[in-house]
Amino acid sequence: MTTEGRGLHTQVLDTLGLAITAGDYPAGSVLRTDEVAQRFDVSRTVVREVVRVLESMRLVESRRRVGVTVRPTEEWNVYDPRVIRWRLAGADRPRQLRSLTVLRSAIEPVAASLAAVNATPEQCAALTREAIGMVATSRGHQLEGYLEHDIAFHRIVLNASGNEMFARLGDVVAEVLAGRTHHHVMFDDPDPAAVTLHVQLAEAVREGDAARAEGLTKQIAAGALEELDVLAP
Repeated sequence: MTTEGRGLHTQVLDTLGLAITAGDYPAGSVLRTDEVAQRFDVSRTVVREVVRVLESMRLVESRRRVGVTVRPTEEWNVYDPRVIRWRLAGADRPRQLRSLTVLRSAIEPVAASLAAVNATPEQCAALTREAIGMVATSRGHQLEGYLEHDIAFHRIVLNASGNEMFARLGDVVAEVLAGRTHHHVMFDDPDPAAVTLHVQLAEAVREGDAARAEGLTKQIAAGALEELDVLAP
């Protein structure tokens, strides 16, 4: 696919994905590929590629002699990073953020506990670097820079757990953190207490203190939920 073709593919995919996840096309709605091609002025090849991606996310299913049918919400792959991104862009953002933050609060403390046991020296060093980066970007309205370090920090914790299922949630956590920032569900500067907790968590992992690592991560998660109460009630 050419660069132009990839651009059209992404445009159509994002537009349809956002519309479906926002409820503009309720479950059971039928999308006709020829109508979609005409609407976006793209080839049927592009539309078929888009439909294949949406099918992989379980947002739609193709039925012979019927067309492309939107699936019920409960059948969607809600862990797909793009589905998360689209849902966070919609009106249901507060509920989505809360649901995902509760998921993090259930998973990440255990991952941090395991990381304190399993992290390599290289992972400990990387975790410390990212924590320092979070401190350096935590003032002066540097949210994009802070986000970069924050995402990297949490990816390292999940990977260092040694559990491949936890590690696969790195993209999910990244979308949650990015969604909070890009949709302004963050204070202009991150909570200093939360930044300090990340620094302490890096220390706990480096020192192999599993109980402290788990407790600190629970505090980070609790703080994130409290922020949602204020910024996205």
